[in-house]
Amino acid sequence: MQAVRKKVLELAVRRIRRPSPPCLSTHRFFSAASLTRRTDAAAGLRSVPWAAMQTRGAKMLGSDVRLGNVIQRKGRIYQVLKAQHTHQGRGGAIIQVELRDVDSGNKIVERFRTDEALEKVFVEDKTFTYLYEEGNSVTLMEPETFEQLEVPKEFFGKSAPYLKEDMTVTLQYYDGRPMSGSVPTRVNCTVVEAQPNTKGLTAAPQYKRVVLNNGLTVLAPSFVEVGDEIVVNTTDDSYITRAKE
Repeated sequence: MQAVRKKVLELAVRRIRRPSPPCLSTHRFFSAASLTRRTDAAAGLRSVPWAAMQTRGAKMLGSDVRLGNVIQRKGRIYQVLKAQHTHQGRGGAIIQVELRDVDSGNKIVERFRTDEALEKVFVEDKTFTYLYEEGNSVTLMEPETFEQLEVPKEFFGKSAPYLKEDMTVTLQYYDGRPMSGSVPTRVNCTVVEAQPNTKGLTAAPQYKRVVLNNGLTVLAPSFVEVGDEIVVNTTDDSYITRAKE
């Protein structure tokens, strides 16, 4: 795409510099200053980042809505806090979402058809280091400048329990301001409560509920015991594997 842009700009400059055919009765002359201005304008277009020339949003289907997405609806910008897919018999599949208005902070609940077209807003991701939590806010640090930033804990939604000291997290920015946050997909957690390991009569894998050191309860294989460190998928709170020692 950049090669196409470059070719178009070169043709534009060449057209500006090309003299009028001698057969025409009326000639148009360009001064040196005029040519300079046009050449500089073309060069300026080349220096503009490609991303800055693109549409800030794109169409997406209701079935593709996920936690953390930012969408535009009825002239407002919303962050998706929760998303649950349901099926209503003959009515077809729908998705129920909890949205937070980026400007006012108000929360609403909407229902979309899975084939409904929505406007997804592109955001900029920035990396920070998690420091500590105080009340309903968390304090992060910019790793390059060491500048500290306080944001609402609700930015991280249901993933907030996974936050821990020195964790690398990501903030999503829209129009230069943070509006949501995310944690790594894989996080190590320690099991603090677990039922005793009992061998069943079936060869199929058996799972049991275990409580993690962040207070969450997940399903883990029967061999997992108290004190074990396991890797958890923060997207759906599922067990992945034992952590390497």
